[in-house]
Amino acid sequence: MRILVIGAGRMGEIRATDLSADSRVDEVLITNRTAPRAEHLADRLGAITVAWDQAATTEADAYVMALATDAHGHLLEALLRHGKPILCEKPIALTIADTEQICARVEETKTQMQIGFQRRFDDGIGRVHRAIGDGELGHLYDLVLASRDHTPPSQEFLPGSGGIFRDLHVHDLDLVAWLAGSPIATVQATRAIRGEGHYADFNDADITRIIAVTESGVPASVSGARHNARGHDVRLEAFGSKDSLSAGITARTPLHTVDGPEVGIDHDPYTGFIDRFREAFRAETAAFVDLVLGGANPCPPQAALDAMRAAVACEVSVRTGRTVHVKDIADE
Repeated sequence: MRILVIGAGRMGEIRATDLSADSRVDEVLITNRTAPRAEHLADRLGAITVAWDQAATTEADAYVMALATDAHGHLLEALLRHGKPILCEKPIALTIADTEQICARVEETKTQMQIGFQRRFDDGIGRVHRAIGDGELGHLYDLVLASRDHTPPSQEFLPGSGGIFRDLHVHDLDLVAWLAGSPIATVQATRAIRGEGHYADFNDADITRIIAVTESGVPASVSGARHNARGHDVRLEAFGSKDSLSAGITARTPLHTVDGPEVGIDHDPYTGFIDRFREAFRAETAAFVDLVLGGANPCPPQAALDAMRAAVACEVSVRTGRTVHVKDIADE
């Protein structure tokens, strides 16, 4: 099996590393805009480099799109012509229209595209998903999610990020629909700038709160922040008629408890999303190899489109101060 990884940044390095360690993969190819970065990574992993101007025409059994989101478009269009499986980091694009266009091309070319929502592959979150699906929680009452970065993003990152809802909260919005087994029907969102940074220069914010309700009637509360002093904190709680479960509360959860005796958390807190989800990324990459070999697609493009539409609905809610019906959202 021959797989081309496009991009040698943080995500490209993760994907190439995990593919190189997978015995089912015979050859990993790496390409990047700046050749030395690809060459350095390839040398370390025993992979092969491909010239950047040959990325779209290189034949492989599968492709990994690991570039920044605002660089996906034209290369994805070219890769789809091969009709081979693609692992695309989230989101597919920064607008609904561009996401719809890619999704339409996926359908036309009958290409298997897996979206990189790695939180679905986190062991704890996966256990909560299975418990809900198996009926162990009984009737699902509600969900509570939190996503808090440890280190604020750089000024250079903000212009191409799409904003906090499209960049950070697409993960949470995807999880709400996935865990509930039902698309999000409505959202009501707020945002603010509470810390230091250049958020106002890019019409962005660093603190958010979302109330989402699925079509099946499950309410979810989502909070987000671009800075958390103690560490990187992503966790959720699911409450039902038979049980209550949490995922993300571990010895490394960056939360300082002040009640009662020591409860065994906040030791060696997570430093960032790669640290928090490294094993999830590994499992996700392995699932992609399964897909290339004919397995099921664990995260199809529709998930990215649904999450993007819900994220844009959050932005509309912030502007209008109203509850917004996700299905009514056109491109913004």
